[in-house]
Amino acid sequence: MHALPVLWQAWPVAHMHALILFDLDGTLVDPAGAITGGISAALRVHGLPVPDEGVLQAMVGPPLVHSLSALGGVPDSCIPEVMATYRAGYVATGMAQSRPYPGIARCVEALTAEGAVVAVATQKPEWLAEELLTAQGMRHLFASVHGSPRDESATVGGKAPIIRAALDAHRQDAEHAVMIGDRRHDVEGSTANGIPCIGVGWGFAAPGELEDAGAAAVVQSADELLEVLRGGL
Repeated sequence: MHALPVLWQAWPVAHMHALILFDLDGTLVDPAGAITGGISAALRVHGLPVPDEGVLQAMVGPPLVHSLSALGGVPDSCIPEVMATYRAGYVATGMAQSRPYPGIARCVEALTAEGAVVAVATQKPEWLAEELLTAQGMRHLFASVHGSPRDESATVGGKAPIIRAALDAHRQDAEHAVMIGDRRHDVEGSTANGIPCIGVGWGFAAPGELEDAGAAAVVQSADELLEVLRGGL
């Protein structure tokens, strides 16, 4: 686990208002194969080759419209149809397959009770993030949800603008903000906005990915995350 910066150590959640931003897939919710299985099924429907499991896992986190091209080798002309097939399947069955990670809802509830403002910042389309959280009975836990636009082809800039939107929505608490995520994109987006990122070890990052990206700490359970957010390692 990496040591936290001095500024971050000086901020115990329990003693002042703070803004805590959570990624969604791989951080709050385990897709339980709904994403990788859905991608595979959509590619097969359109007669396209299915990448190996490692590549499919790497697609979880970044905007899927980009991952299909950059990691899956899907021709640009096929992406709209593949995306439509994938989204239809995800809405029909994928959201129901997903499950909150152990202890994470309790962690969020505790943070809110201690005075933190807790929100979601995800590269998932915002409307779909809202639906997933509602389906999992978690939407009420968060002050706001921030994600990609409905037109996923318009998604640019990675995680940074989504985190910025969340910070702007909670300006009164943004001075003491932190991002929680499972991929390097979460760390990079946080760094671009001048806030630390705590990585979670239960998501989709490759070994060493979060540390190499500069995560302030990497935790292995919701209880450990709560301990770190309360002001120390």
